[in-house]
Amino acid sequence: MIRERMRRAKAWIDAQVRPEGEAADLWALLLAALRATGYGIVGAGFAFLALYTIPLLLLTTVLAFLGIGRFLIRPMARWVRTVAGLERARLRRLGHEVKTPYLGPYIDTPRTFRELRADPSVRRDLTWLAIHGTWGLILGALLLQMPFTAVHDVTYPLWWVFAPDSEQNILNGLVSADTATAALLGCATGVAVFALWILYGTKILDLQARPGVAFLGPDPGMDLSEKVARLTATRAAALDAHAVELRRIERALHDGAQNRIVGVNVLIGAARREIERDPKRADQILERAQDTVEGALAELRAVVRSILPPVLEDRGLAGALSALASDCAVPCTLEVDVEGRCPASVEATAYFVVAESLTNVAKHSRASSASVEVRRKGNTLTVTVSDDGRGGADAAGGSGLAGIARRVEALDGTVAVQSPAGGPTEIRVELPCGS
Repeated sequence: MIRERMRRAKAWIDAQVRPEGEAADLWALLLAALRATGYGIVGAGFAFLALYTIPLLLLTTVLAFLGIGRFLIRPMARWVRTVAGLERARLRRLGHEVKTPYLGPYIDTPRTFRELRADPSVRRDLTWLAIHGTWGLILGALLLQMPFTAVHDVTYPLWWVFAPDSEQNILNGLVSADTATAALLGCATGVAVFALWILYGTKILDLQARPGVAFLGPDPGMDLSEKVARLTATRAAALDAHAVELRRIERALHDGAQNRIVGVNVLIGAARREIERDPKRADQILERAQDTVEGALAELRAVVRSILPPVLEDRGLAGALSALASDCAVPCTLEVDVEGRCPASVEATAYFVVAESLTNVAKHSRASSASVEVRRKGNTLTVTVSDDGRGGADAAGGSGLAGIARRVEALDGTVAVQSPAGGPTEIRVELPCGS
């Protein structure tokens, strides 16, 4: 008997609470539909860019075949990568893991038809461009129209008699409604469209995003031999980077601290000879020896910091990068969103990337401002350094970008450099952090 009463009491409580739960679910659906509509409109904007890019690509192709427009191949390839990059950023905001396909030999934009044919990322970008410029635009327009159509049709019975004959319609002009009965039907269609919007808005957004997820990442059908070649190249890069680092440390010790210590040895020998003959002179020599020892210690500390900066251990990646940004000769903003600690090798590489990039900014870019953004999402640490300088950065020109690439490739990371003539410059590095 007691159990039966408890069951009835529980059923009554559930019946009282359920309306609030349903209201909360409806509110969550409404917010999800609004979010989907917002991202769908952004996707429609990118679809407009893709749609208007298609005739430009056709014109560039014709001019290049005629031999008078070959210089347009690289700018158009960069533009396609820019539009695709905007869509990748949107997809990442939606929670999709879309990695850059511009890796290894394809990190630079193609310059000729031969390079275009050899680059698999070009074919995938162009496929996405054609699909998103049509299908994505239609879905974005549908997401935008649904809430407006719902509001229009629900309120239509209140004002249809005042509307001109050309405006007396429902379902976005698909159905004529010039009678009271048809106006009441508009209210029903508005409710139906609203229900479809809140229930299927996120599904429509997912359909709009599918081509980008499928085509804007690395080619899943990459040949195994190419993967092995890339792995071999990264391991060779790791060994080269290790050898270069050892040579740098050897030079720093041989030309700096070692010479100073030899000088100290000579000075101490001279001081011993002068102790009995001229103690004052011996004291001066010992003072010079002390100064030389202090210089040698300073150089040794600098070498140690270049191997693994102690500030990383003491203050973490955020603190170490904050010190770099504050010491930069160009005004620099810093944003770090990294929870916990990354592996020591990853933090050291990220620190080196930022340090070398800011050094290049100060020396070569003629920039008035720079920014550093470091984020960790999942098992990937992304470092982005940008400036508003003159651009034209090229790893083949012997700049510090080559050293950055070697360091990053040694950890199986990727480097993407965008630095058109006239600027701005952006260096984006992705480093795997492990689990």
